[in-house]
Amino acid sequence: MSRRSHGLIGTWAEIQQQQRRQEEAQRRSWAQAQREQERQQRAAERAASRNRREQQAAYRQRREADARERTEELDRRVRVLENLLATGCAAPGFTPNSLARPEHVEPFAPGQLAVPVPMPDPNAYPPQTGGGWGFGASRQAQEQARARFEYDWRAAQEAEARRQQQLAAYQSQYQQWAEEQLAAIRAHNAGIAELVATLHRGEPGAVVDYFTAALYASQGWPEDVPRQVSASFDTAARQLILDWELPALSIVPDAALVRYMPGADRDKEVRRPATERRTLYRDVLAQCMLLALHELFVADQFGVLDSVVLNGFVDDTDPATGHRAQKFLATVMVSRAAFEQVNLAQVSAPDCLVDGLRGQLSDRPDRGTAVRPGRRPGEAGRNVVTHGGGEEPDLYEMDPLEFEELVAELFRAMGMQAVTTKRSGDGGVDVDALDPEPIRGGKIIVQVKRYRNTVPPSAVRDLYGTVQDAGANKGVLITTSAFGPGSHAFAAAKPLTLISGPELVDLLHRHGLSGRLGGPAPHSPRPEPVSDMDTDTETDPDPEPALDDASVLGLAWSGSVALDVCALVCRGGRVIAEDQFVFFNNPRTPDGSVQMMPGFGEDKAAVWVRFEELPQEADRLVLVAAVDPEVNPDADLSGLTNARIRLSEPSGTGIDELPVSDGRAGETALVLGSFRKRAGGDWDFVPGGKGYPGGLVALVEEYGIDVE
Repeated sequence: MSRRSHGLIGTWAEIQQQQRRQEEAQRRSWAQAQREQERQQRAAERAASRNRREQQAAYRQRREADARERTEELDRRVRVLENLLATGCAAPGFTPNSLARPEHVEPFAPGQLAVPVPMPDPNAYPPQTGGGWGFGASRQAQEQARARFEYDWRAAQEAEARRQQQLAAYQSQYQQWAEEQLAAIRAHNAGIAELVATLHRGEPGAVVDYFTAALYASQGWPEDVPRQVSASFDTAARQLILDWELPALSIVPDAALVRYMPGADRDKEVRRPATERRTLYRDVLAQCMLLALHELFVADQFGVLDSVVLNGFVDDTDPATGHRAQKFLATVMVSRAAFEQVNLAQVSAPDCLVDGLRGQLSDRPDRGTAVRPGRRPGEAGRNVVTHGGGEEPDLYEMDPLEFEELVAELFRAMGMQAVTTKRSGDGGVDVDALDPEPIRGGKIIVQVKRYRNTVPPSAVRDLYGTVQDAGANKGVLITTSAFGPGSHAFAAAKPLTLISGPELVDLLHRHGLSGRLGGPAPHSPRPEPVSDMDTDTETDPDPEPALDDASVLGLAWSGSVALDVCALVCRGGRVIAEDQFVFFNNPRTPDGSVQMMPGFGEDKAAVWVRFEELPQEADRLVLVAAVDPEVNPDADLSGLTNARIRLSEPSGTGIDELPVSDGRAGETALVLGSFRKRAGGDWDFVPGGKGYPGGLVALVEEYGIDVE
């Protein structure tokens, strides 16, 4: 009995021991798991810390590289200034042949009109039998096939006849245009020949015209150097007298280098020593004077000039009066014989001008210390010709500093206080303005962009950041071009005003100032072929246009319905032409201003638009979506939910999201919205929402496209 009892106790003890072993194993397993989790967490923390350090190091490297790049750009600008005379002397000299135009006219290019209309092939019209065995059915199918062939053949013959008529008309139009162009070229060249003859005779008007044109059109000057000139000719002394504009002090960079300060996370511009900047500026002025003399004597292939009087001035603001005035900083009178003794490749420009040629050069041009000019153009003869200082300046060709001063003058004419800022360290501010009005007034930050292409939205975002940093009440961005819808979308509901080129010209004229956007074309444009033929394909001889300045309209939606996204270039409620309807069978307009592109990211479809390249008569771009009947033949737009148009740059940088209404049951096509052209040339987005039960066919028919 005692052994049996002992067996029960042993069994119980064994069970207890097994439980303790299991619990111990569980504790060890839990502890091991805990240690492994802690190890993984420590590893993740070390990896995150290492990633942060690497990101910080990469960010610092980028900022340091940017600073080095800015420093290198400053060095490049200084090297250009130091070698201005040598570079200019190496450029080809101005000659009468520079003014002549070759007798070349753009060749006849009829484009699609040169391609004959293809005639239908009888073998492509097999009888469409219904599967029956009767002879009558077969004969009827053959007759139907023949009828279809004859119908298409007659239509092709008519289209070919129209093509030949249009080709003949266009060829006649081109011939007339080509003859007019050749006549204009020959008249121009005859005028050059007459100018050469008058130059040989030494007629004052021709001499002044020729030599001022030589200076103004010379290829030896950097783009940012002004070239305003006034001149007259003393026939008795055979002396040309000129006032020639010199660059202002701002042409020499105020900063010597740029350093990145990681502690403050900002760039610091290290100022150029004042002595170094003054010395370089004085040297640049002397180089400009010598280069102008070089250009004049090289252009004199007729022995007209015995001597030249050259007065160099800076067109700057007089601090005493606040008005622009000419300050003469250099002057020289030199004979041809004396100038030919100078080796410009080896001289020190200031020493050559002052000591070698007995001229005058301001000792402190940085302070505007003037010299007394020599003989002035108005003192010799009555023919004084001026280039570069017209009453109606071309804003595209205006010097950048002049353009900024013109904008400041506009703000002053509008009753505000306005001054231009320094060229460096201005924080992205070109003009500081103050509106004294007690309610709507305050500090205004003004930026100016002398662009020919559409201003990118990034410039508007940068202006907004500058307004916030400066604590200004308002920001104004003025351009000679235009703004795209992305810019207007970002500026909406923000203290920003965008002024396009036409609006700027209107403001200038309304406040008594002058300015124009370019001028009339010197030659009439060649005629363009026009064709109304209905063809399946269109030849595009032009290369694919660059899309760097395009606006990307990406469409995304929830739901599984497949959609075709299309665009129509319209005037009012009618499409301009059938080739201005962009869809799956016509993925781009002929000029490439609107293109269907694959969507990226969340976008299921995209349309790329260059608004500034749209046809001149276009005033709206309509975006539509329709159910794809091949993929979802029985679907409607009830599956179009959470739709939105994402406006972005080609790089993928998002700008704004435009509202789009959801689709409705029973409808298979929908107007998503339209971009409409404002009076100033900019484009605004107007949401759509009109649906069509009849699908894409019904929609495009309403916009004037005939669908057979």
